[in-house]
Amino acid sequence: MLIELSESQTRQQLDASSVFTALLEARAEAAVVRGSMIWREIDGRRYLIRTSTAGAQKSLGPESSETQAIAARFLDRKEMAAERLKQLTEQVVVMQRMNRALRVGRVPNVVVDTLNTLEKAGIGEHFLVVGTHALYAYESAAGVRIPDGAMATRDVDLFFDTRKGVKLFSSLGRLDSSMIALLQKVDKTFRVRHSSKYTAVNAAGFEVDIIRRVARDGDPHPLRMSDDEDDLWAAQVPSGDNILGARPFEEVVVATSGAMARMRTIHPLDFARIKERLSKATDRDPLKARKDALQASVAREIVRDYLPQLA
Repeated sequence: MLIELSESQTRQQLDASSVFTALLEARAEAAVVRGSMIWREIDGRRYLIRTSTAGAQKSLGPESSETQAIAARFLDRKEMAAERLKQLTEQVVVMQRMNRALRVGRVPNVVVDTLNTLEKAGIGEHFLVVGTHALYAYESAAGVRIPDGAMATRDVDLFFDTRKGVKLFSSLGRLDSSMIALLQKVDKTFRVRHSSKYTAVNAAGFEVDIIRRVARDGDPHPLRMSDDEDDLWAAQVPSGDNILGARPFEEVVVATSGAMARMRTIHPLDFARIKERLSKATDRDPLKARKDALQASVAREIVRDYLPQLA
């Protein structure tokens, strides 16, 4: 039986989600104007130079009314973006406190922190949250609570789209990092499990699994997530093509701490179809099969009763 949030919780969740979404947009706007512009004299003429945070430089041309206008617009945008980012960051802190006070969130803190870490690293778009934790996105969108029996789990599945492999590897290369190193920013006790190289587990026993579709069409296989020899590998799952073919769905989710993150996942009805197939698979563990069937039913109920626009 789904439990609806109280009126005050619903109002707070909507307000907090709106502010957090604005913060994400402000971060994107600030990223566009990172770096700076400087004037440099070359052979007796002044040139406008655009510099990046990595130290790269590009000439935008000699000094003129046009380049002066470019420099002025850039500085104005940079100042406005910085001020908007500062104000929204402060507002999000307030919203997090209110989330915690009203008990709006219940997503495990480690999951929200992981999603935010991937987002800040610029690789969040390469992963989908699938499996049990996707239900948090659906209940957040509907303003309800799903029974604990359908939610209990100690691991989160991150589905990696191998078609975006080059982008991911180049991003990690620029950061001089790896997937396990990013997870260790969330919790320093995360380690790659020796018996299953696609799983990272922390000292509390919480697991992060990296999964992918069965290799085809030139997919790299086996697939390690970076050049780091001790990094995570991606495990193949038979349902991978169904996940890639699913419609995208994203929602702001809230942790028990009040912190928020954008969760990218799949459409709840596509989730239900995948779970129903799993529940009927002859080689599926009976206990997991019953949970699959329950989760499929819950996802359909949420759409039918609370998110009919998704039907």
